Amino acid sequence: MTDELARLEAEVVECRRCPRLVAWREQVAREKRAAFANETYWGRPVPGFGDPAARVLILGLAPAAHGGNRTGRVFTGDRSGDWLFAGLHRTGFANQPTSISADDGLALLGAWITAAVRCAPPANKPTPAERDACLPWSVAELGLLTDLRVVVCLGAFAWDAALLLRVAQGHPAPRPRPRFGHGAEFDDGEWLTMLGCFHPSQQNTFTGKLTEPMLDAVFARARELTGG
Repeated sequence: MTDELARLEAEVVECRRCPRLVAWREQVAREKRAAFANETYWGRPVPGFGDPAARVLILGLAPAAHGGNRTGRVFTGDRSGDWLFAGLHRTGFANQPTSISADDGLALLGAWITAAVRCAPPANKPTPAERDACLPWSVAELGLLTDLRVVVCLGAFAWDAALLLRVAQGHPAPRPRPRFGHGAEFDDGEWLTMLGCFHPSQQNTFTGKLTEPMLDAVFARARELTGG
């Protein structure tokens, strides 16, 4: 990680802008889930991570209460992450298919993962105000990830957050507004190419709304758009 990204991470993890999120993430870290009763929870904002030379940004919703909020790394230690990292490994963006802790040896190759909201929200539902409060962290992050060409938006919340991020970086809001959908693609030459992907939540993977081939196809397209 570059010195600039490391400094940004140090600032992110100290953030206390949103009282509701601060209270919830710390409550979860104190009370814990029975399966993780002997573990020390992270209980702070979860920074992005990956390859500083990434050409693909993967944008999620927020850390899971007992996933990233426990392990300190987004999508690490929960079922959504199991799906995501397996897909990233199959498509060449990760060196291993699983991620259980922040020190398990996982490395991303040409990709960076972050979330629209950096703290675990109650019921996994951040508010628009909380999303907006987190937006400056994403602006700063993208300002340091200068090789990015594509953003894969995991769910409609991330898609909307990406459109806000685009404007916050000084680019015009697209008209008409592009609609989210799995496999949706938008590129008007003004910003990153946006790709839509259903979120790898259990609600989607257990019901078959999102399958492994569907997930892999999105990341294969991201690789194609960045020149392989």
